[in-house]
Amino acid sequence: MKTNDVILQTTSKVVFFIIILFAIHLFFAGHYHPGGGFVGGLMTSGALVLLLLAFDIKTVAKGFPIDYKILIGIGLLFAIGTAAGALVFNVPFFTHVFGDVYLPIFGETSLHTAMLFDLGVYLVVIGVTMTIIQTIGESE
Repeated sequence: MKTNDVILQTTSKVVFFIIILFAIHLFFAGHYHPGGGFVGGLMTSGALVLLLLAFDIKTVAKGFPIDYKILIGIGLLFAIGTAAGALVFNVPFFTHVFGDVYLPIFGETSLHTAMLFDLGVYLVVIGVTMTIIQTIGESE
């Protein structure tokens, strides 16, 4: 840990959560407005990169003990499973289902199986970008 970057480390902890909240907003708004899994995943990766700039790889790895290669696999399972799940019901590939559901905090909410596909994309984007960034960062 770098001891002379107190201001950067302190502000990056706060800004990290702001970016994560905005990424979650983009993820959920992506079905009706610009955003979705890809942009939300990039924003989440950007928040993690901010922590990597403020701290070192070992410190961030202690806070987030995630193997990003496994995250890629989980995301691919979500994306492929959602797309192929339509075949189980004898409808064309990538056919999605939607409906309105009442959720206690959010009220009447529209849920789509496309959101599960977006979740897969979100996880794959985070996994790929963070694997690339950690591979570059570990060599230095």
